[in-house]
Amino acid sequence: MTIALERPVGTTDPVTLVEPEMMERLAARIVKDHPEHTTTTARRIVAQTAAFLATGAQRPGLKLSPSKPVDVGWHTWILHTVDYAAFCERIAGRFIHHVPTPDGEDAKGGAAAERRRTLDALTAAGFRIEPDLWPEAAKMGECSQCHAGCTDSPNGGKKKR
Repeated sequence: MTIALERPVGTTDPVTLVEPEMMERLAARIVKDHPEHTTTTARRIVAQTAAFLATGAQRPGLKLSPSKPVDVGWHTWILHTVDYAAFCERIAGRFIHHVPTPDGEDAKGGAAAERRRTLDALTAAGFRIEPDLWPEAAKMGECSQCHAGCTDSPNGGKKKR
């Protein structure tokens, strides 16, 4: 089952996409690995990550990009492989690959355009946005865990050569 995304703007709280037990596991891991975040903020990060993943899975050609906090949420979720795979199957009907932008490749239109494109897609999908968790799209080389600019692979996870 996939979830249809066209909803009235801002009507869907993305926390509803995440089962409560999974939410608590992911929030606890974020707080452990990133003690600058409170449990409340970590839950908000997980919810925004869920909205980002759901929206990106339905629109892989848009090249959406997470903010730094949402990228933390995505990486944390990936560490919980069983939970992540189950979420992907439920929300997208397939596994959502994490594919970093190659070094030296800039986002189309730059980081500001990438952020706007991502927030516009989340809004069009009907999700409530937490503006303070989207200060900017994660930039190449600034992600603590990958190259950033991470997207769901539009080519099924196959790397272009």
